[in-house]
Amino acid sequence: MAVQRMLKFVTLGKEMPEKRPASLRAQDFHEIYREFAAEKAAAQASRCSQCGVPYCQAHCPLHNNIPDWLRLTAEGRLEEAYEIAQATNTFPEICGRICPQDRLCEGNCVIEQAGHGTVTIGSVEKYITDTAWENGWVKPIRPAMERQESVGIIGAGPAGLAAADMLRRRGVQVTVYDRHDRAGGLLTYGIPSFKLEKPVVMQRIEQLEAAGVTFVLNCTVGVDLTFDAIRGQHDAVLIATGVYKARDIQAPGVGARGIVKALDYLTASNRKSFGDEVAEFDSGELNAAGKRVVVIGGGDTAMDCVRTAIRQGATSVKCLYRRDRANMPGSQREVQNAEEEGVEFVWLTAPRGFTGGDVVEGVMVQKMRLGAPDASGRQSPELIEGADYVEPADLVVQALGFEPEDLPGLWGVKELAVTRWGTVKADFRSHATNLPGVYAAGDIVRGASLVVWGIRDGREAAESILTYLAQAGSVAAE
Repeated sequence: MAVQRMLKFVTLGKEMPEKRPASLRAQDFHEIYREFAAEKAAAQASRCSQCGVPYCQAHCPLHNNIPDWLRLTAEGRLEEAYEIAQATNTFPEICGRICPQDRLCEGNCVIEQAGHGTVTIGSVEKYITDTAWENGWVKPIRPAMERQESVGIIGAGPAGLAAADMLRRRGVQVTVYDRHDRAGGLLTYGIPSFKLEKPVVMQRIEQLEAAGVTFVLNCTVGVDLTFDAIRGQHDAVLIATGVYKARDIQAPGVGARGIVKALDYLTASNRKSFGDEVAEFDSGELNAAGKRVVVIGGGDTAMDCVRTAIRQGATSVKCLYRRDRANMPGSQREVQNAEEEGVEFVWLTAPRGFTGGDVVEGVMVQKMRLGAPDASGRQSPELIEGADYVEPADLVVQALGFEPEDLPGLWGVKELAVTRWGTVKADFRSHATNLPGVYAAGDIVRGASLVVWGIRDGREAAESILTYLAQAGSVAAE
């Protein structure tokens, strides 16, 4: 029976793919995990307990059918495993690489809770889909029937691309508008190559282009093209811009040269990986080589920055975070990788200001302690009086998160409803905004979040748009 291949967790221990030594991987921007061999992937997949209520699936935002594709992998039926994986996930090879599995599927694995070590779900997912690409199992998108309806998507990040994929498969004409010169959003310019090598992203974009999706790049809505013009060209519009406005520190000296924003820093590094000319990098402004680097923040973006600085040849890299390790929002796996590569974490610290005048020379650091829980249940940091000190720094990277831009103002669409946080107000099921035929999905609705949530939102929004188009067609036919 097939099930006999499973339930091996009692006799077989958890194994991740081999991780390249820190001394080697810190010298380049290649992904740090080697690929599973077929036998190893099958063995690790066979550890799945095939439990009746799969918490891994329940805690996956896409509700991927994880137990079934693990079983098929254990049986060597990889093409079928891929078919099941891609049925619910537009980009499984991307999620396998960058999802924080320790907070989602793997963190809720039943055998992990029982002390046997989680099934390495993300690594198997990556292996399945990489194998599918290598073997030609990832088929071109060929709609069974072309439709006349047209949808404009603003933003070529995870939500926008997922929606474009779903709509194009159903024959809808799709145009994607993006401010950058390459599609992909944060997948292309925000996430470093050591977590997500760029050919992995580009192959999906090429698949969409080959399917007939039109990309209008270097297009800033409200400057190069009005929102009303986009609405006028399409039967429906999806807003999937993400949130790009960096949260700033309000402190003395914050305007000094050498204090930069995380996304500017990461984008410059990623552009160099494409071979682009990047003046700010070449001048040293956004290059950590030979510098004492301090990164402020504790999320996954901060982890991307500290690990990028190591690879650029910084003399030292320190990460300041106002809470302790247990209360850090970023992936614990990423923290461990950063520590292995030489990053020093300075817990329970926050910046009070910066020294050095026009050019930053140091961070004035306040020491903190954890007090009573805040509204979210996390302990609030409290200042320890008289414990300040100065941390020398040549480059300070602010990685404090992102906020939405003022889309109604920038686009001249005052009637577009937003929340008190500035995110676009959309129905949480249909993703419809208050404007007829206009939908919104991803971070611009939920705030800065995970790629996997963006994919889910984009897929759901596409289904709602298809329903809207069908209803509009029915009315027009009457």
